[in-house]
Amino acid sequence: MLFALGEPVAFIALVLSFLLALVLRAVAIRVSARSLGLVHGNESISPRLREDVDPFGAVAAAIGGMGWGKTISVDEIPRFRGRGRAAAVFLSGPLVTIVAAQFFFVAYALTTTQNVLSFLSPSDLLRGLSLPVTDQVLLSFGAGLLTFGLLALIPIPPLDGFGVMWSAVRRPGAGLQWMRLWFEEKNIGVLLLLVFCFFPLARPILLLILDVLGLLFIRLWGNV
Repeated sequence: MLFALGEPVAFIALVLSFLLALVLRAVAIRVSARSLGLVHGNESISPRLREDVDPFGAVAAAIGGMGWGKTISVDEIPRFRGRGRAAAVFLSGPLVTIVAAQFFFVAYALTTTQNVLSFLSPSDLLRGLSLPVTDQVLLSFGAGLLTFGLLALIPIPPLDGFGVMWSAVRRPGAGLQWMRLWFEEKNIGVLLLLVFCFFPLARPILLLILDVLGLLFIRLWGNV
């Protein structure tokens, strides 16, 4: 997000989009876990600062453009009611933010006088653009929510995609056990993601990954 400091409106909108993504993810995960019978029905679904915000994820958002929420251990989502239900809980957070992003993109496409989505990438939007205020706000929220969800789907700890993969496998083998030990418990996953946020400085690897994952979503609204 620091890339967007030159455009204060876009910067503020990106910060707010990250906070909104954290809230949507937290609520979606808790609602889906309750609906699928994987937690007690009286558990609160409201966001909780300590349980939902990952300090390293916030640093990644500030430095690299987008970050992640608090890690949910695969031990917290039981599989006794089926692997599909457990995977759906981990999947719900990223999907909700990706869907929410589409509402901002469609609002932009229907209200703007010059649609720039046909030739821009997600990383361009995360860097802030010199556009009318309304366009900046809508694009920044759309890009922030989209990249949060897409990043979360990458199947390595501390991201939700690892929970999806772990839950979908009938019996996690030695490879997944090794990944969990080193990437989650020894925080190698966090370290790699932070490195990807910083290097190379001109265009961090994290932004390149988000461009590959998110370009199609951006192009969908380029000709509306």
